[in-house]
Parts: sequence; C-alpha cells; structure tokens
Amino acid sequence: MSVRTSVRLIAVSALVALAAACAPSTNSEGGGDTASGDKTKLTVWSWRTEDVAAYRKIFSIYEKDHPGTTVEFKPFKNTEYNTILATGLTEAGGPDVAQLRSYGGLQPLIEAGNLVPLDGTAGLSDFEPSALEGAKGRTDGKVYGVPFATQTLQVFYNKKIFADNGITVPMTWSQLTAAADKLQEAGITPFATTGKETWMLPILHDTFAAPRYGGADFAKAVQSGQKNFTDADYVASIDVVKSLEKYFPKDVAGVAYTDAQVLFTTDKAAMYPGGSFELGFFQAQAPDLDLGVFSAPPPDGSPVDHALVPGYTDGSYGINTKSKHQKAAKELVTWMATQQFGQLVADELKQISTVPGVAPKDPLLAEMASNYAQNPTPYLLLVDFRYGDPSGTDLLGAGVQSMLLGKSDPQQVAASLQKGVSQWFKPKA
Repeated sequence: MSVRTSVRLIAVSALVALAAACAPSTNSEGGGDTASGDKTKLTVWSWRTEDVAAYRKIFSIYEKDHPGTTVEFKPFKNTEYNTILATGLTEAGGPDVAQLRSYGGLQPLIEAGNLVPLDGTAGLSDFEPSALEGAKGRTDGKVYGVPFATQTLQVFYNKKIFADNGITVPMTWSQLTAAADKLQEAGITPFATTGKETWMLPILHDTFAAPRYGGADFAKAVQSGQKNFTDADYVASIDVVKSLEKYFPKDVAGVAYTDAQVLFTTDKAAMYPGGSFELGFFQAQAPDLDLGVFSAPPPDGSPVDHALVPGYTDGSYGINTKSKHQKAAKELVTWMATQQFGQLVADELKQISTVPGVAPKDPLLAEMASNYAQNPTPYLLLVDFRYGDPSGTDLLGAGVQSMLLGKSDPQQVAASLQKGVSQWFKPKA
C-alpha cells in the first residue's frame, strides 16, 4: 500500500469517526434518553416559586452524582399551577417530572393517563402508609408519586412581641384570648391572616377549631355516615373563627395572603396561624425575626381536651407519561425516595420530609414534627373531601369568607358545605 493511499484511508476514517461523534445518540429504553457522554436535560415543574434557590442547590447535588443529567426546576404561580400542569402534561414541552397535588387533586391526572405508576420503585415501600395515601389513585390503588413533605397547621408567634408584652405561650383557650386582648390594647394585631384568598380559610379553621369538632373521631363519623357537617360540634367549630374575627386585621376579607405575611414579618402582628410550609419563607424574609410555634389550645366546649395538630401529605413527584426521558426521570424520582433527598428537603426547604429516617435539624421544624407526631389529626377537608366537585376546601373557604363579610352565619356555612359535598360524597356504611 502506498503512502498516499494510507494517508487517504486515515483521513476517511477520521471523517467517519467525526460524523459518528456528531450524530444524535438514541436509547431504546425511555424514548429519547441519551447515551453515556451526552447530556439529558430533565425539567421539573412545581408550584413553589419561593423555592427556586433551594431546588437549584438540591438538584446541583444530584447532577454531581449523576453526570450527564441536568435538572431544570421550573415553578409556576401557585393559584395557576393546576391548570398549567393539566395542559402541560398533554402537550409537547411539558415536564419530565412534576410536583403533584395530593389526594383529590391528583385524581384527574391519573384518570387522564398522564402519569406513570411507580409501584415497585426502590424505597417507596418504606414510606408510612398514611403518606402514600395522598399519592395513590382512588380507583386502582397504585402509587403515582414519591411524597416529598408532610405539612402541619399551627400558630407562629413573635417571641420578642410576646416577651415585651409579658405574654407566655397560651396553654388554654382563655389564655389565648387574654393574650389577644392584651396585644390589641397595645396596638398590635393579634393574628395576621387573610380573608381574601379563600384557600387559606380552611387552614385557619382547622388550626384553631379541629379540637372543637372532634378531630379524627369526627372524621371517622362523617366517613361512616354517623355524622355530617351540620353536626352541632362542627357548626360550633366554624363559630370559633367568627369569635376570633375581632383579633384579625381590620377589614380582613380584603386582606391578601401576602399582606398577612408582611404584617407578621414586619412586627405589626404577633401571631400567624398557618402551615409549616411557611417556615422557610418567614426565615428567608425576616432572618432577624425571633420565631416560635405553638399548637392552638382546644376551644371551650371541645369534645377533645388537648391540642390537636392537623396535617397532610403535601403532594409528591411523578413522571409524565409523555416524557422523552423515562429512564432518567425514573432515576430522579427514585432518588427522591432516598434519605439524601429527604434530608435536603428538611435542611434546604425547611419542610418535614416524608422519607423514613430523616430528622429535621432546624429546631422549629423539629418541634412542629414532634407536635404532629404526638397529637395528629387529618386536615379533614383536604385529606377526605377533595375527591369531587365542589371540593370541601372550596366550599368552606367561600363560606367562611361570606361569614367574615357578614353575609352568612356558622349554621349557613355548615349547611352549604354539607349540601355541596353531598353531590358527590357517599358515606361508607
């Protein structure tokens, strides 16, 4: 073979190698996952716009351990997310992995065939059954998401304001109202809350009034048909909110959710009834605020003689059936069932991880988790009454708002709730 021929063959071989390197790679498993050495970009959708920085840190850790995969966290406005996700899962350009609502909010996506069943995913069987309930299909019983957090409802308070006014954490209802009276006399709003955004009003109700209607025992009685929402104890629980109205911000029905948060973080309000999901936000917005938490004591007349802490599984992460990166998406959600991810949720997002064995390092988060473990009760209308339309939370939210506007009373709110859920809810005999 001549030198000229050898050089020509070497050149041709080099061109073939270059063409192969530039050609798009394929992978038979996962419909579009790339081969080793190329990048797979996963998009994760969420409703948590306030968590962008934390998730970037979390996913950068995942990327270091999974070279070749990048993860983009893409959040949307909370109140618009359900519609955006439902549309995005049916079209090209949707998420590979999506943060999913729990319980009833999950069911339409399952029924539409938008999500991949995750039964058999490593680590998922170790989760508490109660945590998995929020990620299951109501009809088929399959698990469609890896639960990421448990949320609890309690009262945040400003320790400095309490100390300055000689107030200690209330252990009884009379101590709570006496503290509120004292704060009001000092020109401080006792409770920062919204009356404008109805999704928060059932949270407000359960935070203070779950013991008044009986907590988990009442939930079981309603499920079996022994009681309903017109029961005297439930009506009285709605009246608890009405009795506290004088301690809310002025014209509370016009106060937005973010306005209520600002009242609390700027020391204009002493207490804030809300979810554990707000801890990270408060700490980021007001790092110098000396925060405390307590469980609201039982109102007078409660069938339960101790504080109850309502809680629920706050969503999960599932795989879009239309994702072109099924294998990589499955690897990501499998990682979300590990203690490494769970600890990052607790440490970076300041939320109570559902992953078994994860212990919160933040003392307030640990306190909320401990309080819930000792005196748990379901956030009733979210856990059991979002499986139909109109949902229980929508009905109670609208009803309480109407009551705060002076247009209805607790009996009318309870009757409207019962009438609405009766359109689709049938007790289990």
